[in-house]
Amino acid sequence: MLNSYLRLLAAGASFAYVLLLAGCAPAAGAAAGAPPEVSVVNVVSESLRVADEFNGRVEAIEAVDVRPRVSGYIDRIAYVEGAEVKAGDLLFVIDQRPYRDALMSAQARQESARTAARLAQSRYVRAKALIGARAISKEEFDASEAGRDQTLADLHAAQAAVATATLDLGFTEVRTPVSGRAGRAMLTRGNLARADQSLLTTVVSQDAMYVYFDCDENSYLRYGGQSQGSHPLLHVGLADEDNFPREGTIDFLDNRLDPASGTIRARAIVRNDDRKLTPGLFAHVRFQSGAPVKSLLIDEKAVLTDQDHRYVYVIGEGDKALRRDIVIGRKVGRLRIVRSGLDANDKVIVGGVQKVYFSGMPVKPEPAVKAVKPDTAIAAAIAQ
Repeated sequence: MLNSYLRLLAAGASFAYVLLLAGCAPAAGAAAGAPPEVSVVNVVSESLRVADEFNGRVEAIEAVDVRPRVSGYIDRIAYVEGAEVKAGDLLFVIDQRPYRDALMSAQARQESARTAARLAQSRYVRAKALIGARAISKEEFDASEAGRDQTLADLHAAQAAVATATLDLGFTEVRTPVSGRAGRAMLTRGNLARADQSLLTTVVSQDAMYVYFDCDENSYLRYGGQSQGSHPLLHVGLADEDNFPREGTIDFLDNRLDPASGTIRARAIVRNDDRKLTPGLFAHVRFQSGAPVKSLLIDEKAVLTDQDHRYVYVIGEGDKALRRDIVIGRKVGRLRIVRSGLDANDKVIVGGVQKVYFSGMPVKPEPAVKAVKPDTAIAAAIAQ
């Protein structure tokens, strides 16, 4: 019984060994077969005008909170809310009656002071003639002279009061100090406006706008020299615009980098002929270097991802696929700038890379049918 059982185990083991050999045969055959074909392209090495992109916000060059200079009740709103206004245009009228009466009262006091001054001057002239003839005392002459000086001082005070009352009456007409687009009226007719406190409306300029953006440290080091005594050109696009259609110039660069974020604040001036730029809008900013920078570029299809790493396969000695970790930059047309990890003589696998299972695997490299030409890369970079 025991011998029969042992013979059965031996037969089963033999059968399993045969199956194992049959299963391993295809793999062994594949390993011994020809290496897989892959498509390769050369790394493109060209001098490009590198451009960086930033996010920014639109702000008005001139923005004014319009407040009254005198207190009073709003009598009239003289503009259309949301419309464009010119510097000096009338926006609000505050009840003028009390200020008109105050001006008339000041003018009356001025006339009274002028009359008193004329009378005091006449008395002084007569006193001067009489003192020469010794017809009056020196005390009386001094009193006459002091009376003249006092009335002249009263006249000057009355004239200042008239000027102040005239200003106050003029301030009842609230006018815009700048040209631009006026906001909504914060106070309507009949409401009390307090001098220097109540906000009546806002006015923001429209002909051109500021675009503020934060430039990273590397870009600042690359472009910072262009800002000395010049106004570098850049391009701006709104959220719904492609290809950065608006031109602008940098007119301000802050004097220090923020150590927490590693950025520096920059400001550009952009024309607003179509009046589409509005304070607060999000804007894309593209800043291109003035001097060409030597760059290496590869087809974006060659770039693979391993968690947070980027890598490619290059053809090494003996036609072996070797992994190279790289640091990539911005996209240029169909190409991608490589900041480190490759040199100009490398050949990169762009087709059939899924056939490469490990670094050092033998492959059969073939030139890619649709390789991107260097001149195409340059044109794409300049277009960007």
